[in-house]
Amino acid sequence: MKRNHQTALMTAVLLACLTCLNSFATAQTPKIGKGPVVVHTAFGGFILGYDIDSTGTEGLLSESTTLGNGKFNVAIETFDQATGKILKVVAQQQNTNNDFVTLGIFGNSVGLVEEEISSGLFVTKRLYGTMNPLNGNKVTGKWTPPFTKDDIITSMPFSQGSSTTPVLYFDNGNSFSSFLIATNVAANTFGTPVTIPDPTFNEDNSPVMAYDSKTNQAVLGGSNGCFGCTTEIGLVDLATGNFSEFGGLGFGFINGIAVDSADGIACTTTEDDFSVEFYDLATGTGFIEPLQDATSQVNSGGDVEYDPIHKLFLIGQEFSSVDPSGGSSILVYDSRGNFIEAINNLSLPASPAYMALHPSKRAGYVIVTPVLNELQSFTY
Repeated sequence: MKRNHQTALMTAVLLACLTCLNSFATAQTPKIGKGPVVVHTAFGGFILGYDIDSTGTEGLLSESTTLGNGKFNVAIETFDQATGKILKVVAQQQNTNNDFVTLGIFGNSVGLVEEEISSGLFVTKRLYGTMNPLNGNKVTGKWTPPFTKDDIITSMPFSQGSSTTPVLYFDNGNSFSSFLIATNVAANTFGTPVTIPDPTFNEDNSPVMAYDSKTNQAVLGGSNGCFGCTTEIGLVDLATGNFSEFGGLGFGFINGIAVDSADGIACTTTEDDFSVEFYDLATGTGFIEPLQDATSQVNSGGDVEYDPIHKLFLIGQEFSSVDPSGGSSILVYDSRGNFIEAINNLSLPASPAYMALHPSKRAGYVIVTPVLNELQSFTY
């Protein structure tokens, strides 16, 4: 009887421990899908750029409210990632032709915002302010790239945690040729500008760019965009300025690109064939597959972002191929091209919508259509 009693007691303890472990694991794994937190702009205007601190607690956005006289009320705002509450209106202009545009968060929690100064129809000057650190909730300095008034930024990809950020820009007053420059946003320093020699990456072809922090390379994706047009992947060494490229997979415009720097893998989405591509950047080889359950171009993928902690690529999809209720989805793949899961019931815009990620929390924010004045939280 004593032995049976001890065995029963140990079994009960073991089951209790397993239950505790299972409960703990469940508590640590976020529910996949839309989150309960929505960020509303302070004054109800539409959002002009946003980002979140991928290792911190705050986010950054710019907003613009259209007035009846054709002018705008514009503002820069920080928000709490946990609650969505606007923490501070950092700067504000009323009844103006100017705009603020959030370019992102770079380095170690450094916010960057562009101020577009306009007398009416055209932008006459562009100024750039830094918030270092972001959670100081104020503009602390200037970022002064060697641009002319006609140089417009096309892309400053995710580079949080790295002191270097590549900047893709073009000359709006000339040939739409693309140029690239490396910068340390916090230190306000710049490398030598590089002219991208292949016109495939000109601005009129809507090129996309990611950053490989391990090799210190900018990774470009481009195509002439015509139906059935092939793609190109370009590599720019930010230390030397050397440019190289290899033929890509897929057809039509490249809508999004992200890089797994640790393994040297790039992931892209292409428009015409509603596909996703994975490349080994060292060899210039890769493979292509249609997005999960996609059947037509309407299911094409948009923006691509990478979670380096869980080694996952996230792909925005305006018209979902996996959600039976319709709407938009974010499709999640691993670096080997395996479909993992989907975040459904979203409302993404037609143009690729940036997914701002907080990898350690398996969470993020993305803009909401149709008014574009909200950011929706999600977990994966």
